[in-house]
Parts: sequence; structure tokens; C-alpha cells
Amino acid sequence: MSTRTLPLLFLNLGGEMLYILDQRLRAQSIPGEKARKDEWTDVDRKRVMNDIISAMFKKNFMEELFKPQDLYSKKALRTVYDRLAHTSIMRLNQASMDKLYDLMTMAFKYQVLLCPRPRDILLVTFNHLDAIKDFISDSPGILNQVDETFRQLIETYNCLSDGEFQLIRQTLLIFFQDMHIRVSIFLKDKVQNSNGRFVLPISGPVPWGTEVPGLIRIFNHKGVEVKRTEFTTAGNYVTPQREGSFELYGDRVLKLGTNMYSVTRPVETHILGSSKNLASQAKENIVPNPLAKEELNFLARLLGGLDIQKPAGGETGFRLNLFTTDEEEEHAAQTRPEELSYKVINIEATQEPGRRAELSRILGELEVAEPRPGSAEKGEDLLALMDGL
Repeated sequence: MSTRTLPLLFLNLGGEMLYILDQRLRAQSIPGEKARKDEWTDVDRKRVMNDIISAMFKKNFMEELFKPQDLYSKKALRTVYDRLAHTSIMRLNQASMDKLYDLMTMAFKYQVLLCPRPRDILLVTFNHLDAIKDFISDSPGILNQVDETFRQLIETYNCLSDGEFQLIRQTLLIFFQDMHIRVSIFLKDKVQNSNGRFVLPISGPVPWGTEVPGLIRIFNHKGVEVKRTEFTTAGNYVTPQREGSFELYGDRVLKLGTNMYSVTRPVETHILGSSKNLASQAKENIVPNPLAKEELNFLARLLGGLDIQKPAGGETGFRLNLFTTDEEEEHAAQTRPEELSYKVINIEATQEPGRRAELSRILGELEVAEPRPGSAEKGEDLLALMDGL
């Protein structure tokens, strides 16, 4: 596995999370002068986006993220996003957070599968960061944080070989291989089958630097071409006009990783009830994890820089419901298989030299966050993130 995969995985999933939240908050924003105390406004949306992006790109957070290290379990990474989503005044209960994470992972999995070259995963990341910069274009301080991460990406990844990018791509595909969650936006576009597996196209632009298939060249022992044979291909291929820019600013050419929610579309998720899938994921929870100590250390370092935003004064947290109604959200929470659910883990991380060495012993002391109240919070009647199938 590649030790350079984690930053790309985190930033791309984070970008997808911000796309979804921004789309929902925009759809439900009420003009400030007309909004009740428990309703979202555009000011609230900008505050949520700024808070999450600021926390996501904190300098110490990025420093820990960019250290060469293996990927950790899905649960460990999911815990980071749960904490990240709650660094703002927004609150998501477990069912809505599950749905949000499902959408994030399936979108990025599809992007990785479609990348023409392994190196193009970096262009997908740049597309996410370009869009994130648009979200906070009027906040120079946060914009500078994102630009600093941009420069760190360029410095770290532009010098890697094609073989190293291929290893990164394989590491990502291994991470996603057992995830087959149906998403209606993919089902309706016929890029996903009813079993949750993606349908990959056999036509379109070939990778930059390669030729359109259809010609076989035969060379002699001296390297001189002596014969050509043409053959018919099943797909309709074209040569890309130019390569995408790997610089701080420029045309990425590749559209993977751009915001597919910029036009309101239904993106409902459905958890497949296959006993095989559930059994494989349950096995992951039951089998002892040999990286448990390292995961705790990793979580402590990352979560130590993410503080959950506490409402000031009499202000209440804003609850974002990713379902059509509260009843649907409650039903999803009750019917979701236990092995697919996650809980918030709070870890107190300090800089004391001996503290990290003791983290492996705190597993029994981890405090599960209490459910956040939602009845009196904003966003209670937000429309669904997706229309049901």
C-alpha cells in the first residue's frame, strides 16, 4: 500500500462533503428578514462552510495528514469526518451522517475508477480544492489556508513517478472495493447497476500521452517498423486536446471532481441488504485490528485540532436533516444494520511526550458523545438531500 494516499483520500472526500452540504443549505436558505430563529439563512450557510473549511485546512491538521502513513480503517476515517462536520454550528444525527458519508465515498470511488491515468487523481483533487476556494472567496484568511495546502500537494505529489501514482490508485481501490451503495443520481444516469456496482464506459478520450487504439505496429530486431495492421475497436475513442494543469492556477481539463450538485438533482442512497456485504463489514468490526494503537494515535493527533463549535449564549445548534422528514430519518436510524453504524469518539490529545505512548490503553475510556438534541434546532424541516426512488 502507498503511504502517500491518505491526504488525497481525505481532501477528495472532504470536497464531496462540502458539495453536498452547500447544495442542501442553499436549497433551504430563507431570506434573513423572513427567517424564523429556527430556520437557515444564507448567512448561516456561509458560516457553516467557513467553519468547516477553516478546521479542515488547519496547519497542524494538515501537517499530521501529510506525514507518510498507511491508510487506517473506514471507521477511523469516518470518525474524523464526523468530528469535522461538527466543528460548525450545524448538527447531524447518526442516520444523516451515515447518508452523507455514503454519498461522499461513492462519488469519489466513481471518480477514481474513471481516472484516465493514475496521475489524474491529483487533478481530481485540484478540482475539489478549486471549488472549495470558491466557497470561501470572501474570506482571505481561510483562502490562504487552502492555498497553502495546494502548494503542499504540488510539492509532495508533482514529483512522484507514474508507478507511485499507480500504487496510490490501487490503495484507494482496495479501500473502496467492498462499498456498493446505490445512489439514484448514478442509477438514473445508468452509470451504476442495481447491485451498486459501477458501469465503466468503453468510449471517450484516451489518457494523455497515449494513442487512440486501432493500430498494431510490428518492428524488427533493429527497432525499425516493418508492418502495420489496423483493427476495429468496440469503443469510440478520441485524443485529448491538452493535458490538465498541475499548477496552483490553471485549466484542469478533467471534469472529474467538480461539483455535480451545482444543478439540483436527486441523489438518494440505498443500503443494499445483501447478507454477504453485511457479513463482510461485520467481520471488519469483529476481527481484532492489529493497527488499533496506531489508529488511536492517528485519531488523537488529528482530532486534537478539531474543536466542536459550541453555540454562544442562547444560540442553538442548527440541525441538518438529509432525509425528507424527521420520521424517515428516525426510521433509517432504527433499521440501519448495527455493523454499518458509527459512533463519535472523543479523544483528549495533548502534547505531553508520554501521552501518545499511553493512547493504546484508553480504548476502554473512550467517551461516546451523547445524541445531540434536534427538536428545537434549525433545519428541522429541511427537504431531502435526495428524492427517493
